[in-house]
Amino acid sequence: MTALDAASAAAEISQSYYAGNFTITTKADRSPVTQADIECEEVIRKIILEQFPDHGFYGEETGHTVGDTEYLWLVDPIDGTKSFVRQYPFFSTQIALMHGEEIVLGVSSGTMMNELAWAETGFGAWLNGKRLAVSDIIDPDRAAVSTGNLASLAKSDGWPRLGEILARADRTRGYGDFYHYHLLAAGKIEVVIESDVNILDIAALSVIVNEAGGVFTDLNGARPSLDTRSVLAANVILHEHYLEQLRGFVD
Repeated sequence: MTALDAASAAAEISQSYYAGNFTITTKADRSPVTQADIECEEVIRKIILEQFPDHGFYGEETGHTVGDTEYLWLVDPIDGTKSFVRQYPFFSTQIALMHGEEIVLGVSSGTMMNELAWAETGFGAWLNGKRLAVSDIIDPDRAAVSTGNLASLAKSDGWPRLGEILARADRTRGYGDFYHYHLLAAGKIEVVIESDVNILDIAALSVIVNEAGGVFTDLNGARPSLDTRSVLAANVILHEHYLEQLRGFVD
């Protein structure tokens, strides 16, 4: 698979820089970008467009650099650059393919944690060669809930609702970035909630969770799109339960 080849090439680059021998600049939104981000995206772009020259490409560092087409690649070369800069392993390479308005393929490479997950619509989800399936726990009192970015939800009237969810849950953690989605798809936790993401962060992960039998939407129940800014991901029953509590508080 071309996306797996691209992720492998990016992993070699990010591993080579992980010890800290890189320059850091700051983007307009005050987030960091490193040589590794740029070089990883360049190699991913080269591998993909050599194989699919007519496809569109939308990268975190280069933007939407190829014209609109039926197929659009969505790439975050190092999702979790702040983690990368501070040398802890919660960063990943995210590569997804959108066909029309549907995300149909995803690769999530947690390089330093030796976690390579991938999925294609209709063909299941896999982690290091093992097929993934979400948990069958449907009781909120037994659920393990992981939260990520929450700034928008914290500023909204939905914050007390989240507090109720966390108070009731069996276990609450913030595993963060790619990792809690891998745990969710593997049936090791039950729910992921985030209110401040962009599509490049979560496109590949949405396919992986869906193909593992879960439901992946924003906090209003809409499926992922280029405008997605929040996430509610869980198995079918718990997703419905939490959506009823959180719907309507953030975009």
